Amino acid sequence: MDDIYCFGGNPLDRATERRNDREWIATLLGDPETRILALRDLKPFTRGKAGPALDWQPVAPWRDQIDAGAPLIFLGLGDGRAHFAIDATGANVAPDIDTELMDVRALAPAIAAGEAAILAEARSLLDWHARHRFCAQCGSPTNVASAGWVRRCPACRASHFPRTDPVVIMLAIRGDRALLGRNQRRAGARFSCLAGFVEPGETLEEAVRREVHEEAGIRCGRVRYLAAQPWPFPSSLMIGFLAEALTEEITVDPEELAEARWFHRDEIREMVARAAAGSDDPAKASLPAPIAIAHHICRRWSSGLDSL
Repeated sequence: MDDIYCFGGNPLDRATERRNDREWIATLLGDPETRILALRDLKPFTRGKAGPALDWQPVAPWRDQIDAGAPLIFLGLGDGRAHFAIDATGANVAPDIDTELMDVRALAPAIAAGEAAILAEARSLLDWHARHRFCAQCGSPTNVASAGWVRRCPACRASHFPRTDPVVIMLAIRGDRALLGRNQRRAGARFSCLAGFVEPGETLEEAVRREVHEEAGIRCGRVRYLAAQPWPFPSSLMIGFLAEALTEEITVDPEELAEARWFHRDEIREMVARAAAGSDDPAKASLPAPIAIAHHICRRWSSGLDSL
């Protein structure tokens, strides 16, 4: 399963080994070729109504915000220049009249794959900074360090690093049928693969089996890894699997799912086609759009590209 899914395939060289080099970072910020992506309330500024693109700006308009301590992230190097992201929430900088803010979920499918991956990096990190302004060890305010990739506590000297939460997402299959669930929080007839966070002290395969049994009462045997997708809401890694269903009687956990059903391969193939075309009938069972890895797990299994 070698496809690159939305938010994957980041083209930037993150230059991890140079993030603590303050002089080098300062040189990059003084380079007229360096570009900054501003996000306000975690929404990026974009240009172009018909075909939106990320609004990469020079450093100069943001110099006061940088000097005032606005969260600034070194994203990486690409196309012969450095790329940064800045949190423009509350910033006293008026955007260009030709720009607008766009929700990341709506924007990502409309821009180039590499740009969507860079946007995922920026959104995840800025959200992490907004949520971790105080030290988890002593409660003191923390400072941004390492070009935006660390927060350090001046009181107890603790260092805090961005985290990514691993989530297993799986299609349990039994012969020519696969198990899909409908979330309590989502209206309509939208079904998807079952998913859940990995708990401390368990393997990914154990998490797959536990989640399918907890949510739908189905016991699973063999588990096969397929692919992964960064998911910046706020910062997860969706890890996709196929799972061998050993039982078929469904017992739904009503706190997790509104409904779970077995769907034949042909039904899922037809659902995939409607979702890809954006022509879902709200009265029919449907799948997530291609922005989500669940769509591609269902697409590949239903078309015979992946199996246990």
